[in-house]
Amino acid sequence: MSEVDEQIARARATMARISEEYRRPVTEKLGTVYRAHGKRLKRKAVGVGTRFAIICAVNAIILIAAAVAGMVVPLGLFGGLAVLLLMAAVTIAIAIAPAARAPSERVLRETDIKTLPAKTERWLDAQRPMLPAPARGLVDQIGVRLETLSPQLGRLDGREEEAYEVRRLIGEQLPAFVTDYARVPEPLRRVERNGRTPDAELVAGLRLIEQEIADMTARLAQSDLDSLSTRGRYLEIKYRDEGGNRS
Repeated sequence: MSEVDEQIARARATMARISEEYRRPVTEKLGTVYRAHGKRLKRKAVGVGTRFAIICAVNAIILIAAAVAGMVVPLGLFGGLAVLLLMAAVTIAIAIAPAARAPSERVLRETDIKTLPAKTERWLDAQRPMLPAPARGLVDQIGVRLETLSPQLGRLDGREEEAYEVRRLIGEQLPAFVTDYARVPEPLRRVERNGRTPDAELVAGLRLIEQEIADMTARLAQSDLDSLSTRGRYLEIKYRDEGGNRS
């Protein structure tokens, strides 16, 4: 291979590496958004499935009660029609009943640290309709971060410093920040003030919070990562070296 060919090959390799490094963050962000969207759809599907199960159970009880009553007193045509109307009314009532209310900010401040991420995620989902589109994407990413953080908090004592910092961020600062935005009149949210619109302030703040939750997760996982690394080195020393000595 000539020197020119070698230079061309090195240039191509450099361009490929730069292109890969450029694409990787974008791919990771898209993956996070798709996972968040999928989980949100899954939660909605679970909610629909739960309502359907309740409807089936209640209607079954009505039919059993009607059958028992019919053995004592014949229901007749009007009785059967009344049972059908009752079943239809129950089905409609359960189907259109409002979903479980999102927790209030006061509840978030007082809730147990182990259940705080899930409740904060429910609270954020309830705020989605009034948020601008870029902020909704960040809310999805924060939801994924909270789901990742939740198992780690199960091993924390609520009085530890780490637990205090988590509670302060996702139980106090995050809800207060979004609530401050919600209090701004809608026409003013896109009006620039001090070099930035309220919409832009919201997006920037949510991005910082999302990154801080990721950093908290990494800090809480540090001891587990150290333990894994130590055990891995021990296994290499114990079995690879011993295997080499036996041979």
